Amino acid sequence: MNPRRKHDEQVFFEGPNTRSWELGFVFRVCMQFLRGFRKFHFLNPCVTVFGSARFREGDVYYAMARNAGAELARAGFTVMTGGGPGIMEAANRGAQEAGGKSVGCNIVLPMEQKPNPYLDRWVSIDFFFVRKVLLSKYSFAFVVLPGGYGTLDEFFEALTLIQTGKMKRFPVVLMGRDYHRELQEHLLFMKEQGTIDAADLELFLFTDDVLHMKEHIVQHTTERFQLRLKRKIRPITILGEK
Repeated sequence: MNPRRKHDEQVFFEGPNTRSWELGFVFRVCMQFLRGFRKFHFLNPCVTVFGSARFREGDVYYAMARNAGAELARAGFTVMTGGGPGIMEAANRGAQEAGGKSVGCNIVLPMEQKPNPYLDRWVSIDFFFVRKVLLSKYSFAFVVLPGGYGTLDEFFEALTLIQTGKMKRFPVVLMGRDYHRELQEHLLFMKEQGTIDAADLELFLFTDDVLHMKEHIVQHTTERFQLRLKRKIRPITILGEK
């Protein structure tokens, strides 16, 4: 991991710093955004797949993610992930094996996270909040498979953005019924307590059926938003775009 970037984030969250340091931090963040924008601007519409970096080939959820990536690619979507191993690798792998496009937005960490070998295009980002924006900006749907703190953070952020109207009502699919059984029960408890509405439970589909997942996403993207899966935005070569 780049030690300067680690220091940047730790210092940033300690509160006010010198004006020059904070101005430099803003510029470094802007450069990270620009790198991501240049890398992903010419992609076909994406579906982002979230999940743990810790599952390996042979695990049931690795196989589920691999099948999900393949079906999304067959539907014409570019499959985007956090770019690392585990569930992310499986989804990217499935997309490539099905002849689709596979991309990743990797986070620079001291362990676990490095770009997997099934990426057609990727960018490595130092700041989590920049990465989360990029994973959302280019996607018209989100598939959430079993994971840890980071995966649940991504799941609930997508729901919050949709619930509050900051994002259109793009489809969100939660997969892994056995793994997420207690989460489902807690969400029902939240509804009973009045901290969320009954309608908020309809913001996502809960299924283990990969074909059901694909059909749901196709229906709520290509039909609801008239999404063009073959849109063409041409690079400008003089700007170094490709």
